[in-house]
Amino acid sequence: MWPTVEERRVESRPQAGQVGGGPRRGPEAGRAAAPAVAVGERSSPCDLGQSSAVQLPSSRSEVARGSMERWRDRLALVTGASGGIGAAVARALVQQGVKVVGCARTVGNIEELAAECKSAGYPGTLIPYRCDLSNEEDILSMFSAIRSQHSGVDICINNAGLARPDTLLSGSTSGWKDMFNVRAADLEWGAGRTVGSPELVNVLALSICTREAYQSMKERNVDDGHIININSMSGHRVVPQSVAHFYSATKYAVTALTEGLRQELREAQTHIRATCISPGLVETQFAFKLHDKDPEKAAATYEHIKCLKPEDVAQAVIYVLSTPPHVQIGDIQMRPTEQMT
Repeated sequence: MWPTVEERRVESRPQAGQVGGGPRRGPEAGRAAAPAVAVGERSSPCDLGQSSAVQLPSSRSEVARGSMERWRDRLALVTGASGGIGAAVARALVQQGVKVVGCARTVGNIEELAAECKSAGYPGTLIPYRCDLSNEEDILSMFSAIRSQHSGVDICINNAGLARPDTLLSGSTSGWKDMFNVRAADLEWGAGRTVGSPELVNVLALSICTREAYQSMKERNVDDGHIININSMSGHRVVPQSVAHFYSATKYAVTALTEGLRQELREAQTHIRATCISPGLVETQFAFKLHDKDPEKAAATYEHIKCLKPEDVAQAVIYVLSTPPHVQIGDIQMRPTEQMT
């Protein structure tokens, strides 16, 4: 995933742009002059292709730090930030100096994470925001608050999602209606039962947040924003597990929506980018919600192989944001090495 370069000593060429806070007005913004470097160092993804000069950081952490500099003090919205992948992404962004609004229906866990980030001395800030993503008015109010208090959204990470075990052949009509219509009252993992609307949260909330994020960028002339949808390998193949089939349908929708978004952004002649990140099995509370009546089966989901961790997905997010503005990553498909499907 990380680029390599021929070991050589080169002299850099100054780049125009600004590093630090405030809105960026185009894809060239946020680049800094690169100093001369010594043989044997490795390059940041954001430096490749910018000039004949190549800056070569000495470690992966330096790669992320250097190429994430243009996002410092800018604002990212992370949905479903109360646990699992969302919490890991929020933490990783704060570590990079990003101002993060982390939203969920209950914010106790986000408040604890915000305190941890502050205590650790991370350069960014995590701002908890209570939002029921199954309620469009809640979403619109959240974006209005972000606009009035923080100018607007530069990065939108659509992470919130859920599944419930209703099959296609034997699922009840009321269960299917629940998946479309029930309020997402128990979206937070650990609430004790699986109730919610996968279609509403997995598809409609994602689309509403995407639309509002784009409008926020457009009205401020931000041309280098990024919209990242945390998808799933279930959006690329259907596993032979009946309880996951409807969930898979919603994730196929996310795959199509992300590519459609990319095309519309090009039609709008903007450099705002759209990316899917599609992980396989990640060790979170997801299986315990899907198999809420069979905790042993849920636990076994994570025991037969070494699963991905939420932090692995968070690092994929950092990688995507670290790429230079002319690079469009459409989808990252990532599985545990030991996962078969």
